[in-house]
Amino acid sequence: MTRRDPNYIDVHVGSRIRMRRQLVSMSQEKLGELLGITFQQVQKYEKGTNRISASRLYYASKILGVPVQAFFEDLPGSEGDAGFNEPAEDNNVMSSLMNTEGIQLAKAFRDADNTTKRKLIATMARAIVDMKD
Repeated sequence: MTRRDPNYIDVHVGSRIRMRRQLVSMSQEKLGELLGITFQQVQKYEKGTNRISASRLYYASKILGVPVQAFFEDLPGSEGDAGFNEPAEDNNVMSSLMNTEGIQLAKAFRDADNTTKRKLIATMARAIVDMKD
């Protein structure tokens, strides 16, 4: 690793911050304002180019409504750690949701106000995936 390469842990934590921020429909500007930093600094945290301090990560977790450990879930290389790890298949599901379209799908599913609507979303998604080109 060269001096300029971001650490993979910082990249992972940053991507989790971005995913949660987008899930709660918060802008980088608003998160920066609430943390007392610029949106450019939020961008650097989210890309992993700058390492976020423990205290700022704690405040970010409170602002975004998740426990601090949520930013470390599915950390690459932690599969062999002791504890209650999710199965590898669940890790693939989470990593596939860590993009704009995945966030939009998760929001739509979350916002569906009853089981019938959630089943319909799941059925439509499966039908689209199974379509022959």
